[in-house]
Amino acid sequence: MPKSIISELGLSNVIDPLKEEIKELYCADDIPWIIGYSGGKDSTATLQLVWLALEELPEESRHKPVHVISTDTMVENPVVSSWVKHSLEVMAETAKAKRIPVEPQLLHPKTEDSFWVNLIGKGYPAPRHKFRWCTERLKIRPSNQFISSVVSKSGEAILALGARKAESSARAHVLKKNERYRTRAHLSPSATLAGCLIYTPIEAWTNDDVWMFLNQVKNPWGHSNRDLLGMYAGASADGECPLVVDTSTPSCGDSRFGCWVCTLVEKDKSMTAMIQNDAEKEWMSPLLELRNKLDFRNAVRPSEDDKKDHHLRDFRRMNGSTQLMHGDKLVPGPYHQEAREEWLRDLLEAQKWIQEEGPQEVRDLELITIDELVEIRRIWVVDKHELEDRLPVIYKEATGRSFPGRAIDDQTLLGPEQMETLAELCGEDKHQYELTRELLSLTMQQQASARRAGLFDRLEKSLRRHFYDSKEDAINRAQEREKRLASAQKHQKLDETETKTTSSS
Repeated sequence: MPKSIISELGLSNVIDPLKEEIKELYCADDIPWIIGYSGGKDSTATLQLVWLALEELPEESRHKPVHVISTDTMVENPVVSSWVKHSLEVMAETAKAKRIPVEPQLLHPKTEDSFWVNLIGKGYPAPRHKFRWCTERLKIRPSNQFISSVVSKSGEAILALGARKAESSARAHVLKKNERYRTRAHLSPSATLAGCLIYTPIEAWTNDDVWMFLNQVKNPWGHSNRDLLGMYAGASADGECPLVVDTSTPSCGDSRFGCWVCTLVEKDKSMTAMIQNDAEKEWMSPLLELRNKLDFRNAVRPSEDDKKDHHLRDFRRMNGSTQLMHGDKLVPGPYHQEAREEWLRDLLEAQKWIQEEGPQEVRDLELITIDELVEIRRIWVVDKHELEDRLPVIYKEATGRSFPGRAIDDQTLLGPEQMETLAELCGEDKHQYELTRELLSLTMQQQASARRAGLFDRLEKSLRRHFYDSKEDAINRAQEREKRLASAQKHQKLDETETKTTSSS
């Protein structure tokens, strides 16, 4: 186990040289700085060091901005999310008053990239290690877009992170690798962000070093480090979610500063501990229940043959194609309509319960925004051709209020009576119902559009998607397709061998 540097050398003997190093790097050029801030202990320690160093510089030497960026995935642990937002507000006020060039920025994913738009809207399954679609959309894109915008204006940027070798063997390996490629003292070029130099001032610190520094040195922007320690003390995990700029960063689901919906870990230990250790946090129980329901490892399966959450998902992929695994199992696609509607109902009911039964400070908590709901509705009706337009109905049933979002174009919808008639005509043939519904939707969309090109291509794609009579039919046809492909490859090899033999003769 690594030894505490501060215990061995003393606080001032560690902090003072670091502040001098920061001042030297800051004053050496006009390259703007960016600090990744999650509100956790490591990013707080890093920002605190930089802030203290800037305070010691004369005002005329504070010549370039220090952007402090935090990415709110919109599914952050609500307690931590509130903490971070308040910290950034205090930070901005104090920086302005003290003339410190710190500029806090709270970043968000685009609406179309949000967790619920992808899971409930498009039907992406809950994230798993082989399909970790959330990290790129929720964390990497917002931070990288901001960093790239700074680089494009200034040519370069210095990104200060709270990464430490003692965090994990993987993190230690990355930091040691970065050291070998340093072109300037203390700065390593980013492997994924052009023009970005990485600075990790506390990379040699242990957990004890971080806490000794935070407990012995007052937070310079006025936020309480003691409250931060109290947040950590309420949870069983001691990690935090760093700024994520590439996919090498591990999941934060086991940490105090991760997403409450994270299914990349078997159990959300931190939220469980917060609820168990603090009676005032019991209002988060509906979140934990929904998270556990989302976790495919906890899915209730109708039979042993139906693995994980496959019974909740379409047997076709998102583009309508089918793919076999293990010779006789289809790779499942997106959540089917009924499952997506159930996720939405569960989410809205959890939100309503928290707003009505939770403490005063969370009465305005939004688990999902109206903008997200509007986009989900558009995806369901326009992209997935679910003409029943169920979202306003579910919203009213779950919340007791009418859906406040903007309406869908009536020209692309059928009325409830017409949909009931269609369902009656198709009877129990679900695939026939879905095909007819989609063809009607495509036709109405085309009529409402000024641009008429592309209708036949869209109709052909629809017919290909609904080609199969059933899941079993899709499996049989996929097996036949693989047999034909294997036979063709075998004959090709025989022909190639025969050609080589003839040529050598």
